[in-house]
Amino acid sequence: MKTIRKKIKVGISSCLLGEKVRYDGGHRLDRYLKDTLGRSVEWIGVCPEAGCGLPVPREVMHLVGMPQSPRLITVETNIDHTDRMLEWTEKKLDELGKARLSGFVFKSNSPSCGMRSIAVYGKDCFPAGTSPGIFAAALMRRFPALPAEGDDRLKDPRAREEFIERVFAFK
Repeated sequence: MKTIRKKIKVGISSCLLGEKVRYDGGHRLDRYLKDTLGRSVEWIGVCPEAGCGLPVPREVMHLVGMPQSPRLITVETNIDHTDRMLEWTEKKLDELGKARLSGFVFKSNSPSCGMRSIAVYGKDCFPAGTSPGIFAAALMRRFPALPAEGDDRLKDPRAREEFIERVFAFK
């Protein structure tokens, strides 16, 4: 009798799966993640910006204020989407907790999903420091033991192998 194994659930920024959810209406498909690693895991796609109701395409946003508590602001019109994003994020994190994820892959350099070193601009429009993106920071706070990595680091074979090992060990 053949044993049917459930795939391990791993969250991922939806644009990395080829979903056209980015600010410019595009995607950032990562074939290795989707096709190769996807044979071993069940991807749970998340796009915080589209998920919280922002349109596709949409105005470019960046982080503004204090690096410890940045705000998500549109670049041209200065609309603050932080509260909208945080409200949606809390509900989504509850949902992801129930899904029992074993890891998460974030889109690097995103003001919502960047895992590290996203520029935070001060009042003078110059970088005031860095911070994780709004959603990434909240997910890492809520699930501190969950293996997480940015897609940029997963291009390094050693970092990729370590992440995969952490995901399977977490399960």
